[in-house]
Amino acid sequence: MSGTHEPVDLTNCDREPIHQLGSVQPFGFLLAISSDWIVTRASANLVEFLDVAQADAIGRPVVSLITPEALHAVRNKLTTLRGPDVAERIFGIALMPDQNRFDIALHLNGGEVIIEGERCQDDRRDAASLSMRSMMSRLDHTETLEAFFREGARQARALTGFDRVMVYRFDEGGSGEVVAEAARAGIGSFLGLHYPASDIPVQARALYLRNLFRIIADVDAVPVPILPQRDEHGQPLDLSMSVLRSVSPIHIEYLKNMGVGASLSISIVVDGKLWGLFACHHYGPRLPSAQSRSTAELFGQMFASRLESRERRLALDYETKARRIADRLLTSVADNASLLDDPAWLIEALADAIPADGIGVWINGRLALAGIGPNERSFAALVRHLNRSAAGRIYAVDRLSETYPDLEVDDAVAGMLAIPISRSPRDYVVLFRQELVRTVRWGGDPHKPVEYGPNGPRLTPRKSFEAWSELVRGRSLPFTDAERRVAETIRVTLIEVVLRLTDEVSMARQTANERQELLIAELNHRVRNILSLITGIIRQSQATSVGLGDYIRQLEGRIQSLARAHDQITRDHWAPASLRQLLLAETAAYLGKNAQRIQMSGEDVLLEPQAFSTAALVFHELMTNSAKYGSLSGIGSGTVQLGWHRDDEGNLRISWREKNGPPVVEPKRHGFGSTIIRRSIPYDLGGKAEVRYAKDGLEADFSIPARHVVGPTSERSNPAPLGTTEPKTNPDDQPLFGLNVLLVENNLIIAMDGEDILRRLGADVATAPSVTEAMEILAGQSFDLALLDVNLGDETSFGIADRLAAEGVPFVFATGYGEGIAQANSHSDAPVLQKPYTMEGMTDILARVPLPRRG
Repeated sequence: MSGTHEPVDLTNCDREPIHQLGSVQPFGFLLAISSDWIVTRASANLVEFLDVAQADAIGRPVVSLITPEALHAVRNKLTTLRGPDVAERIFGIALMPDQNRFDIALHLNGGEVIIEGERCQDDRRDAASLSMRSMMSRLDHTETLEAFFREGARQARALTGFDRVMVYRFDEGGSGEVVAEAARAGIGSFLGLHYPASDIPVQARALYLRNLFRIIADVDAVPVPILPQRDEHGQPLDLSMSVLRSVSPIHIEYLKNMGVGASLSISIVVDGKLWGLFACHHYGPRLPSAQSRSTAELFGQMFASRLESRERRLALDYETKARRIADRLLTSVADNASLLDDPAWLIEALADAIPADGIGVWINGRLALAGIGPNERSFAALVRHLNRSAAGRIYAVDRLSETYPDLEVDDAVAGMLAIPISRSPRDYVVLFRQELVRTVRWGGDPHKPVEYGPNGPRLTPRKSFEAWSELVRGRSLPFTDAERRVAETIRVTLIEVVLRLTDEVSMARQTANERQELLIAELNHRVRNILSLITGIIRQSQATSVGLGDYIRQLEGRIQSLARAHDQITRDHWAPASLRQLLLAETAAYLGKNAQRIQMSGEDVLLEPQAFSTAALVFHELMTNSAKYGSLSGIGSGTVQLGWHRDDEGNLRISWREKNGPPVVEPKRHGFGSTIIRRSIPYDLGGKAEVRYAKDGLEADFSIPARHVVGPTSERSNPAPLGTTEPKTNPDDQPLFGLNVLLVENNLIIAMDGEDILRRLGADVATAPSVTEAMEILAGQSFDLALLDVNLGDETSFGIADRLAAEGVPFVFATGYGEGIAQANSHSDAPVLQKPYTMEGMTDILARVPLPRRG
């Protein structure tokens, strides 16, 4: 090393010009050649390789040192160089007329060509016999990131033959951690060790990013100077891209303190940044062949590419999982907005969204805490701080005590991510992380050094770990970009979708009040109707000449039948309900294990609530009469054939046929049950009913007008849960099969869910995030149906609805704000789908949309 440099120690090693040390390692030679192919500098050991003294080589044409054929090969290889930080290699080239062959490395430095050469090694184990495809396949078959790192360390050790190979990862501050290791037995382990950023100074990390490979063949080797040390401008030679570059004395001391005799490192560059290194140690001198080193460098690049893909996939999987959590939040609060007043519920709902050691929630002056975090008084003070400084944005710190020095927080709490969830004065969800040192576990006993250099024990793994521990005291693991994006998703979910419903949109609040009054009136109407109906049942049943016990059983059966029907309707939110489910429920309630005696046939249909209740009473009476007097009586083999279909006009025709029962005689007087059977459907629904007392069994035919019927519902049975993959079903089970559907949704994540459901229903889907893009798509493509999110940020989809209506394309509004908001426009008769999108909600709404017939 040149004596003109100031002495280097731990206080200034981050400023050491390690790319200008002025010397090379002795296992090879270096030539610097001008643009006119004259030797301008050479390493002092040139004579050992080319039989020419360094002093004699300076100023001579390079062709006088190497053969014209070798120079020609060098010139050809230089034509492949692109950019300043690129090196090329030539293996097994004869530089002189004798039979000695060399491996050389070429790169450009300013206007000069740098040639570095070393003698070929006869290494039959090296790169040519190793399959890069096989190595990548082994990496690709690892299931976890930890296993991926371990396999990478094993493969790198197989390539290089070093005693220890570590996968070393940098954090955002430059500190490092050994995340995987492959080593020969008996030398201890560095796995899990953390090192301060100063162990690999800034300028060294910069070099690792430029020059992806570094070999130190022998820590005891004496560096060979490059002469002359300075050019005519007084500048030393820049060795940033050099293969032979000599080693900083600080780094040599570091290696010797660990007993290391040779070192090799391969940079791991992910997304243009230095992610980490393959750090290889050997406990004696070691120089793999140039070809082996080149293969190891290629392996490092392939490993980094695979790692980048894995990290992106993991980030996507994590954000997808967090999106589902946010969707569950939305669904839960949409069903019960009062949950927002329960901080403990919010803690439970968010616990798995972002990794943290503790969580605190502050809502309307109430708080809840879980896990590691401040006490209630300190948390309240923290919320006041946040309301003064955080400005309503996601706010993260990893040194809480430095950011808020006057805040009384336990030493264990070091990091915080604050998520505002309301207007000012803001409510908050705050995630806490404990001090990083408390989460670290040092696995293994590092190899014991036998002596220390002049800088003492600081340059050893154990002492570096202690220095790192001091450096990160009071600091937590930082919150990553992916975690911040998830936090933003949660913020948007809670504020823009949920809290706006209850706190920020006065129009929505007014509409909700009006709807509530309407619902109360409707409920009052329905309750009065039910009470009137029950009163009528009681009175009409009382008119029948039966004993008290039979009267009670009749009355109980009729009221229970109404109750079952009402349960089914309310379970479907007072929407049309399944005729088949009604008949199955009535059969099971009355016949129990003998339910198979009623043989049903017909494609399921939905009945509007009024028709559903009427049908429940009619079929209850039919089953009751049949069980008392007809084919279902006693323990005989009598059966009932119950079938239904829709005629050409859409009316629902139902037939009841009793078989193999006792002889039937028409009664002389008709009681309340018979009256219900004969008159309910004509009177209540405007339909038809015909009852015949045939000798072989009762026959009845009913017709329910089309306006009371919605169906068929084969696609509604057992809808697939979101997130599952279904086999391609029969088109009859996909109501949108072969149809083009336009989905307009400004939130990408929500749009993805909507697309999945629509495609599972058979549709070809085109998606637009805004009015402008939707109009452009409509200009070039026709659609059979459109699903329109009402609120598209600062605009609405009503203009798209106007165009679709003009073109005769059916459409459905989608909203999380209630039907009133979607229908406060000229399309008040359009169907409204309540968010979030679900398979059940989608199939229900499609039953009300006039879809074109599939060809």
